[in-house]
Amino acid sequence: MNRTLLLNGTNLTLERLFDVVYLRRRVEIDPAILPGLHACRQVLFDLAASGTPVYGLNHGVGWNKDREFSPEFFEQYNRNLINSHSLGIAPYCSVEEVRAMLCIRLNTALCCRTGISPEILTMYQEFLNRGIHPRVLRRGAVGEGDVSTLPLIGQTVIGLGEAEYCGKIVPSIEALCAEGMKPAVLGPKDGLSIASSNAQGESLAALLVKETQDLLKLGNAVYCMSLEGLNGGLQPLGRLVNELRGLEGQICCAADCRRYLKGSYLAQSDPNRALQDPLSYRCGAAVHGAVWDALEFVKKYLVIQINHTDDNPCILTEEGTISVSPNFETTTLSLGVDMLAAALCHMSRNIVNRLLKIVDPSFTGLPRFLTPHEVKTIGYSTIQKSFAALDAENRWLSNTCSTDFTPFAGGIEDHASNLPLAATRTLQIVDNLRYMLGIEAMHAAQATDMRGGVTLGKVSGAVKARLRETIPYLSEDRNLSLDIAAAYECIRSGDLLRALEAADS
Repeated sequence: MNRTLLLNGTNLTLERLFDVVYLRRRVEIDPAILPGLHACRQVLFDLAASGTPVYGLNHGVGWNKDREFSPEFFEQYNRNLINSHSLGIAPYCSVEEVRAMLCIRLNTALCCRTGISPEILTMYQEFLNRGIHPRVLRRGAVGEGDVSTLPLIGQTVIGLGEAEYCGKIVPSIEALCAEGMKPAVLGPKDGLSIASSNAQGESLAALLVKETQDLLKLGNAVYCMSLEGLNGGLQPLGRLVNELRGLEGQICCAADCRRYLKGSYLAQSDPNRALQDPLSYRCGAAVHGAVWDALEFVKKYLVIQINHTDDNPCILTEEGTISVSPNFETTTLSLGVDMLAAALCHMSRNIVNRLLKIVDPSFTGLPRFLTPHEVKTIGYSTIQKSFAALDAENRWLSNTCSTDFTPFAGGIEDHASNLPLAATRTLQIVDNLRYMLGIEAMHAAQATDMRGGVTLGKVSGAVKARLRETIPYLSEDRNLSLDIAAAYECIRSGDLLRALEAADS
């Protein structure tokens, strides 16, 4: 990925963002945007010269909005704002999360509504291109402008704090000097423009989208393997019956499953096959479709947010003035992330119920707990406690975050969306589901092996074959925590997904 991405405030797709985050695609501020940036900045200078009261320009922020200061105090005040608002709590964000923050904030500032110095935006551009990643603490923001965590990016902008550079944690000034860069001198409203955006919550939501997309694709394949282990029916995956329901996610997931199961022995009639399977099997693609639908909602509003201003106050260049703004509100997106968490919890519940059925002879006709020797070995018995514990954690994590906030700043800031928290806990659900899908894949592989020589689907068979390269058939009892960890790593590393995509190409 060598082609430079020209950012202009309106053209940041999720795919382009992922290129910048994961593939280190270079970015550049579109030169056509520069006149707008300078015009926006000039509005600030004009307002400052006229003495017009402006929040974050010549007046304080939050409860201190009634504190006025002189133009001579601009640099010191903005440094004070960055320092006083650097309030995050461990752990630190990953490099990928910080890259997403930098790219998102750069793009929203290019909407030419913030008034930030173009030189600072050039620093954001160069941080991305040169691999200077400010150390940003993950916790402490409430999703109403991430003003307690994003100032840690400002620390690096002014040469303070730490950064990840060339694989090491170094003082920010050392990274800047190594690249021939100088710390910024902050001017009017620069501190507030650095601190006040939703780039952290949006970066976490963006990475959540990427991880959920990958999880859902693999989840469909593992579900197909389970269906083959059960000797389940294919009718609920039919094209027409799903299209008649009209739900896009259900239609798409069922189509994926039909493709993954192409060539499977399940297409052949079997008098021993149940007329109708338990709902966790029969409705597996439909429940995954609910995850797909929730994900599409999040993607829709996330793309809107990362391509529009979220600044308060908002500069209206057309009118030569500045307006108090509600555009930092992220409630719609936070509600979508809450919905996605709930949908993933339904996916988690279905995995548990399928795992309970696939070890039950009354559903499968196979030995209890998929043991190869009903007297000599125990098989997949006590592992039920492990996946039940993960599912319980997912149910706890799926509780609504967006409605749980506390008024502060003297009662002025009396609403919040908790977007960073909502996205963080949903990322944890996704990670728990990697373990659960790994456990389901272990069971499905064992069950299909016990069926003896059955032909699996083109894709489901390829995923099983890749799993078997790491986890052998359970012929005798062994330390299953090692198998669980190995299955999880096959999923987390992308090995199973790559096998899926190769077979599906």
